[in-house]
Amino acid sequence: MSKSLDAPATEADRTVAQVIDAITDTTTDVRTAIATEREHHGTVNPSGDEQLAADVRADELFEQRVLGVDGVATYASEEREEVATADGRLHVAMDPLDGSSNLEPNSGMGTIFGVYSERPPTSGRNLLAAGFVIYGPVTSMVVARDGRVREYVVEDGDRRLVDDDVTVPEDPTVFGFGGGVDSWTDDFQGYAAEIRQELKLRYGGAMIADINQVLTYGGVFAYPALQSRPEGKLRVQFEGQPMAYIVEAAGGRSSDGSGSLLDTDPDELHARTPLHLGNPDLIDRLEAQLR
Repeated sequence: MSKSLDAPATEADRTVAQVIDAITDTTTDVRTAIATEREHHGTVNPSGDEQLAADVRADELFEQRVLGVDGVATYASEEREEVATADGRLHVAMDPLDGSSNLEPNSGMGTIFGVYSERPPTSGRNLLAAGFVIYGPVTSMVVARDGRVREYVVEDGDRRLVDDDVTVPEDPTVFGFGGGVDSWTDDFQGYAAEIRQELKLRYGGAMIADINQVLTYGGVFAYPALQSRPEGKLRVQFEGQPMAYIVEAAGGRSSDGSGSLLDTDPDELHARTPLHLGNPDLIDRLEAQLR
């Protein structure tokens, strides 16, 4: 089994490859934390979400491993207020354990990461690579770089390539919408009513697993603007932009309701956004409905 992605051509390429290797190496320890660090930590993250011990442990592990990579200047995380710094040029933003509320029922969860050329908060156009890990029946890793998306199975810290060109299927099958029907705006409710007639519901409470369903089967995932929270729930830097980068590289589209999430340039590290990802025609229809 090989960890190398492609022969790195530049210093930035080498750093990106080493970051991905470091995250791969850490997946085994994160799976252990999921099994052993199941209690509530008694704290909340900067967005006000209650932290589990596994959230905190995963964040500690990734900070140590990622900042240990030569060339990484900063590590930013959904689980911490401040950015951790080191010497380097590239910047890593992570959701160390997406979907950790699924830990108690033993459902899907994962890790999301983005490697930026500029220090967050910053535009998604400054992403050099992004990816996610799913801790499912097997540990899988999806990585987007240079306009191409690859999927790996991770075993004992090694990656095995299983799909060299992940693309969103042209014929969509599934949808998943977060936030709750009673909280949606009227415009989004109209869109959702149409989609329910066309696609099958697949919603597991962990964005990372729900979006992987879209990559696998085609469709649309959304956590839209809510009546009580027009800014949305999900974080731009740690969730929205990395997942948008992946889906767009796989031939899909992303939207905050009016345009690509990659064009979002947040003012704050923990800024939120409405998020919609999926097949291009489904996102086009969404934006038309919201307009």
